[in-house]
Amino acid sequence: MREVPLEKVENVPLKYHVEPVEPGNRVQQFLQAFSAVLKHSNYGYLLDHFARMGTKCGRCAVGCQVYQATGLQEDLPCSRSELLLKVYRRHFTAEGRLQARLLGTPPVTDADIDEMALAYYRCTACRRCTLRCPMGIDHANITHLARYVLSEIGLVPKALHVSVREQLEGATKNTSAIPVPALKDTLEFLEDDLKEMFGKDIKFPVDVEGAEKVFFPAVSDYLLEPDTLMGQAAVFHATGDSWTIGTNYFDGINYGLFYNDRFLEDIVHQEIEETLRLKGREILIGECGHAARSAKFFVPTYGGANPLPVVSILEYTANAIKEGKVKLNPDKIKERVTYHDPCNIARSGWIVDQPRYILKSFIKDYVDMYPCGKDNYCCGGGAGTVSLDEIREFRTAIGGKRKAEQLRATGADLVVAPCANCKKQLREVIEDHGLDMELVGLHDLILKAIEL
Repeated sequence: MREVPLEKVENVPLKYHVEPVEPGNRVQQFLQAFSAVLKHSNYGYLLDHFARMGTKCGRCAVGCQVYQATGLQEDLPCSRSELLLKVYRRHFTAEGRLQARLLGTPPVTDADIDEMALAYYRCTACRRCTLRCPMGIDHANITHLARYVLSEIGLVPKALHVSVREQLEGATKNTSAIPVPALKDTLEFLEDDLKEMFGKDIKFPVDVEGAEKVFFPAVSDYLLEPDTLMGQAAVFHATGDSWTIGTNYFDGINYGLFYNDRFLEDIVHQEIEETLRLKGREILIGECGHAARSAKFFVPTYGGANPLPVVSILEYTANAIKEGKVKLNPDKIKERVTYHDPCNIARSGWIVDQPRYILKSFIKDYVDMYPCGKDNYCCGGGAGTVSLDEIREFRTAIGGKRKAEQLRATGADLVVAPCANCKKQLREVIEDHGLDMELVGLHDLILKAIEL
């Protein structure tokens, strides 16, 4: 294992670990990988548009929280995107190849590849800059594509690669390598806890064929966020709907979304195949922004002519409350509560109002951050960077600086973040910035207030 050092920003040293890479002609390998991705995808149409329309006007600067924290030119989204766009123009367009012959435009170099390997992991791919771009350039998509090409030649943070490898190659097929016996034991313990709380048998159905919904929570919920998982089970108990967790595959997390479309597709297929195995009719995703987005937007892409419907637990619970199936006691939560919008479900406008409807239905002292909703600030650990513990200081001091300011301004006691990655990152932001508040999941509060 070797370390890729990043520049110091405000005296914060940065580095991330990569797996050892076989020696070879990296420039040739990079161009071959780039060519293959363009050949077998529709990225070429996007790049052709972006390469022609990119103005580098800098308006994206007002949207990027990393640039706001550092003020460095290299953190301008348009400057970062140009690193890949100039390679595309030079090597993959007729105009670029002709210009190279006539004017001697230099080809991509090893130094260019090193610069990209560093720059594209400073970005959290939150897409906030896209809302500001007058030309509609999706800088986060360019970040994703650059990571995709780099990963095809072995330049990818080890933590991301290992988590995906566990899902696709590991014996347990989930990011945290929880074996099925441990899963079942955990669910039995949680059923006992629910029995103590409510005096009722609230079950976690396992491998039930023909259930309406096959449930894929963030796998970390089984070990790190049990209150979130129990809150969701309590909601299912209240609605009476049929649901199940499968033992062949039970992980909603999809880190392929952050850096490699091949892995993204393979993990989506795991969810589809498990739902079909159990004869389920709907994929239900738990509290996790990227798990929800990867399923919602890519099950239709990879799921054939009649893809399974995908629903977020936040949509499901909001509808259950509206229909009167779930009753929440408004006197249970006394603290001031605020809500963090995970970028992966909020930026598109998909999941914005639903969690607020849920919280306002039983929280008396609720306050929003500003800005929020589609315009929210990222937690600072987006696009999988939260898994890179070796860059924690950068994530919280730089990436999370603006979010810490938002949190402090609310005066909240409890911060609700319905996303596995956001939960980890915001706990670290709260700790590193000395904020006097607690991070919880949305269904953690439901667990306290639900009336069965």
